[in-house]
Amino acid sequence: MHALAMLAHRRGGSLTSAEIADSLESNPVLVRRVLGRLRDAGLVWSTEGRGGGWSLARAPRDITLYDAYAAVEEGQIFSRHTHPPSGACEVGRGIGTLLDAEFRDAERALEEQLGKTTIAGLLRRILAFDGEPGSH
Repeated sequence: MHALAMLAHRRGGSLTSAEIADSLESNPVLVRRVLGRLRDAGLVWSTEGRGGGWSLARAPRDITLYDAYAAVEEGQIFSRHTHPPSGACEVGRGIGTLLDAEFRDAERALEEQLGKTTIAGLLRRILAFDGEPGSH
């Protein structure tokens, strides 16, 4: 999301993975991995060679935080039992099914919330943020 906001702020220009990594205080190789997933999802594209770099593939108003989240995160948000609990246990018999339903509802709520905010909207809030707690 950080990289997408930077690319939106660039307004049609491109950034190298090293420039993005500097802002993230990260390694360009790790940034390229994430950008590769964003590219696979159709959110960014890259050009190689001198003057190349990464750019948004869609308008910032057409990319939601959920689009970005879905592109880079794998699997379920909440971990489940790695193996079923004992069916002989009164708690173990029902906990998995009930927690799965609770977790699915929470995951849907997260997806819905992230789908409400676009990269353009996030960037507006970032640029208006003055660094004070509660100032957004």
